[in-house]
Amino acid sequence: MINELKSLFLAGVGSAAYTYEKAVNLISEMVEKGKITVDEGKQLSEELKKNALAKKDQIKPLTKNEVISILSNMNFASKEDIASINDRLTKLENKINNND
Repeated sequence: MINELKSLFLAGVGSAAYTYEKAVNLISEMVEKGKITVDEGKQLSEELKKNALAKKDQIKPLTKNEVISILSNMNFASKEDIASINDRLTKLENKINNND
């Protein structure tokens, strides 16, 4: 399960990096062809970088919420569930030991 979540996360990061790289290459190509000036290319690259960083900050809470949602839908035991089971197990062990 953890490996699947890691793979999903890495795929998202990879696609974002790929998109950024493609955009930078497109800007460079436009500069080479003379469709935009070098200064305009630098400005576009800076705007792209700023937007990518801003989006990164917006993605963090969403990713955390999605992971929580996925885990809750998979019915994994919570810390409280495990603590309750441990309490019940301790009581049963004490009961068994007192009967011996």
